[in-house]
Amino acid sequence: MVIIADGGSTKTNWCLVDNSGKRNYFNTEGYNPYFVDTDYIINSLYSCLPRTIDLTEKGEIYFYGAGVQNLEKAAVLKTALEKVFINSYAFVAHDLLASARALLGFTSGFAAILGTGMNTCLYNGEEITCHIDSGAHILGDEGSGFYIGKKLLIDYIRGNMPEAIRNDFKAVYNLTSDDIHDAVYSKPLANRYCAGFSKFINEDYINLPYTRDILRDSFNDFFKNIVSKYPDYTQYTFNCIGSVGFNFRVILEEVAAKWGMKCGKIIKSPIESLIEYHLQLREKVEL
Repeated sequence: MVIIADGGSTKTNWCLVDNSGKRNYFNTEGYNPYFVDTDYIINSLYSCLPRTIDLTEKGEIYFYGAGVQNLEKAAVLKTALEKVFINSYAFVAHDLLASARALLGFTSGFAAILGTGMNTCLYNGEEITCHIDSGAHILGDEGSGFYIGKKLLIDYIRGNMPEAIRNDFKAVYNLTSDDIHDAVYSKPLANRYCAGFSKFINEDYINLPYTRDILRDSFNDFFKNIVSKYPDYTQYTFNCIGSVGFNFRVILEEVAAKWGMKCGKIIKSPIESLIEYHLQLREKVEL
């Protein structure tokens, strides 16, 4: 069997391809090694994995995850995976490589992630060749769900939301300033907490001037501080994976055009393209 996983900070999308080629899709929570340890991941996998999976079967696991910045962080996931799937080999890499492979396959170009967090790179068809650090949620993550959600929360607790929107926000979430401060500063996974509020900008609110300005400002910061810093960035198409980029792609395309970039692929999840990438890679190796 071959298992391919795309792991964000909030959710992990999995696909198990058995020896007959049948695909079995499932989801678990996200496992960012900056926020969870090996024991947490092991317990979560035992709880969340479908009972139909034979954990003793020999196989290969290709796990691409948020927060896998170095060998130490990769080891957190690799150890957990190989303890759960006891007869399988686990390959663990950054979710940015997954995005590049899913968006660009075996060709070169620019790839980005805009989900709970944000990341970007240049890719040569095999590996990442240039990467500007996102800074993660405390120092950066411009344009991400976290960044958008944080802007909404700041306006809410400071009373800067238009009154009608603030009343709706309060009705949906029923939060006080103390509730927000406690969740952000006293509880784990503040990035995931803040990112959840980006979903407030749904089809009922996306066309309001206030929420469109929130999105424009967030994406403009993303291009100003990150994308435009890549050498000759306008020679590339803008390719992006993630729920934020996908759900708000009309405004994202507008901002990209302002910065001189044409949009290429903007997709919600890389899992299907990753499966095809690994199946084609296997064929190349066998040849």
